[in-house]
Amino acid sequence: MSKFIMVGCDLHDKSMLLKMAVDRGKASMRSWGTDLASRKAMVVDLKRRAAEAGAGRIVFAYEACGFGFRLHDELKLAGIECFLLAPSKMVRSVKHRRRKTDERDAQAILDHLRSYLLAGVELPSVWIPDVQTRDDREVVRQRLATAEDGSAIKTRIRWLLKRSGVESSSAGGWTCEYRCRLYDLAEKGLPGGAGQALGSLRRHLDWLEVEMDRLDGQVLALSRTDRYKRPVAALRRHKGVGVLTAMVYLTEMGDLSRFGNRRQVASFLGLVPSSYETGQDADHKGHITHQGPQRVRKVLCQAVWSRLRCEESERVSYERLVARNPKHKKIAVVARMRTLAIVLWHSGLAAQQAAQAEAAPAVA
Repeated sequence: MSKFIMVGCDLHDKSMLLKMAVDRGKASMRSWGTDLASRKAMVVDLKRRAAEAGAGRIVFAYEACGFGFRLHDELKLAGIECFLLAPSKMVRSVKHRRRKTDERDAQAILDHLRSYLLAGVELPSVWIPDVQTRDDREVVRQRLATAEDGSAIKTRIRWLLKRSGVESSSAGGWTCEYRCRLYDLAEKGLPGGAGQALGSLRRHLDWLEVEMDRLDGQVLALSRTDRYKRPVAALRRHKGVGVLTAMVYLTEMGDLSRFGNRRQVASFLGLVPSSYETGQDADHKGHITHQGPQRVRKVLCQAVWSRLRCEESERVSYERLVARNPKHKKIAVVARMRTLAIVLWHSGLAAQQAAQAEAAPAVA
């Protein structure tokens, strides 16, 4: 049996702590920086260690983080196997959480890797999207982030007016009349620093809205490419689902064929209830797990409320669920979100497969 060099990496913004071992041998430790030169030197060092140990494979693992997939891609190009582990699936004891160090974290990752390679224990790894999907996510995520920034600015404006004793409610929406009132207040209604702050917030909001329109155009153009045109059209056939909702769903979910059934879809999106069962104690169901992409849950929630306003069958299903538990209407909303997520999965999967079938002869 060929030897393995297994590497558990605790990755941070400016440093990497590696715990390395050959098969069941004793682990050694080494630290590296995260700059390009350090990463290249790390690859050279790992290959040297593999040659000295006579190991046929180098297997590297680290937890998914803000560093993204760049390190994974570089290691793969260098011929090193690499896994990204889901932090939410890394089971840690209370003792570990109270004595958390970089060395212990790297050792825990190495232990998971050893269990997987030497004993066949399932590895809590994440799916690695292709480069195009990652790139497409950037513009869609930026559109959502810009909208969140705009909402935050509106909240700051409302609180500034309250602190200044101005009775100016936006309950009717941010209409042209309300915006004109803000302009007047910023110019001559509020004296001193309050007026200057309101003017700054107003200009910031104006810029964000212009930027949001620009990003909407970019998302729309992306949705019309060959990669997304058919799936987006399939998803938009369902009421309440617009271009942005469809693009968020498709880019965050990625290849829909990787899900085998509806339970996997709901579990990935965190729309399944948590559970607790031990011994004779019955299985208790709690709040949903909230695992997976929060962005998809957000647009699904918005789509459900839109469907409740415009689709009779959706409203009937919602009211039937509410009747079971009138004090917890959110449960009914989450149930409809899960149903919509599964419906979109079926529609999107069929569209993706049809698009791939059309593209196959052209590639051949």
